Amino acid sequence: MHDIPNRIADVLLEVEANLRIHGKWDEHKPAPNELNSQIPFCMDTLKFEQWLQWIFLPKMKVTLEETHPLPARSGIFEYAEECLEKTDPSTDNLLVLLKRFDDLISIQASVQRH
Repeated sequence: MHDIPNRIADVLLEVEANLRIHGKWDEHKPAPNELNSQIPFCMDTLKFEQWLQWIFLPKMKVTLEETHPLPARSGIFEYAEECLEKTDPSTDNLLVLLKRFDDLISIQASVQRH
């Protein structure tokens, strides 16, 4: 199961590609106060796709590159299911990727417990 960090890295690259391909990748960084929200997923200041781009992806990149411990669990898929536009063609693929991320985090956590 040592390949899980690599598999997570692949999923993260696919998430970024999905956002870019579907025009959800912002060229301009949000204001610092929008990025420093204390509310989970910055739901009071950012769209979910912005949170993925500006908070989640960079944080996970640093975690993987510096071999910091991965989170013990992830619930990104559940939140994404609630907030993403169901009629948007990019939603289905993005949900599949985020579910894969959550599953890989769960697998990694179970390996670490044993």
